[in-house]
Amino acid sequence: MSNFAKDSSAITVTNLIKTVVTQEGELTILKGINMDVKQGDSVAILGPSGSGKSTLLGLLAALDTPTSGEILLAGSALSGLNEEQKAALRKKKVSFIFQSFMLVDTLTALENVMLPAELAGVKDAKHKAQNMLERVGLSHRLTHLPKQLSGGEQQRVAIARAFICEPKVLFADEPTGNLDSVNGDKIADMLFALNQESDTTLVLVTHDLQLAKRCKRQFVMDSGQLTEAPNSQAHSANSPLLAEEVS
Repeated sequence: MSNFAKDSSAITVTNLIKTVVTQEGELTILKGINMDVKQGDSVAILGPSGSGKSTLLGLLAALDTPTSGEILLAGSALSGLNEEQKAALRKKKVSFIFQSFMLVDTLTALENVMLPAELAGVKDAKHKAQNMLERVGLSHRLTHLPKQLSGGEQQRVAIARAFICEPKVLFADEPTGNLDSVNGDKIADMLFALNQESDTTLVLVTHDLQLAKRCKRQFVMDSGQLTEAPNSQAHSANSPLLAEEVS
């Protein structure tokens, strides 16, 4: 369970700008992004390809540096941290789930889940990894390598790995993108169950409108600008705002 108060902010973004230099000249990818995400919230970021979603996710997770603006992540101002300090913050408070699973091919399911816990110095990492795999229904797959698992099973291993260190914030980039609808629904169920049980703040980048509407809040990224869907906690996936921006 998080030590943060329920009404505290897990992520605060103020006037975030990201500009890169291309062969055609200077390109502004993010144009003055502002957002505030409370601890325990679930947030979906939607938008067409090339709109800046992944760039924003990388900045929020302290994997990239903005041109200007400020990000507070789990109570820390990223602008005041060097790369080593950012890495330490990610190790202690942040986890990731990727569309491509990103499991280590030569490690078993159990070893993949243990890895971040061992790196973080978590005591009894093996026992905790076994418990996490049991929670995602894979207690019978502990010794299997990723290539011996289905896509849905690999993503469940990735979820167990992401939650083993009880992160304050979990970033997920198209977590159901490589799965069929049945497995995608199962993965989504697990994500939101663990989000609620652990009070982990969940930030999803997705094209899946059905997944997005399960989040408490939905944001749409378009041409480098971020807009929250009106009354997004009760937003329908049939909303013109969402449907038009994601198409």
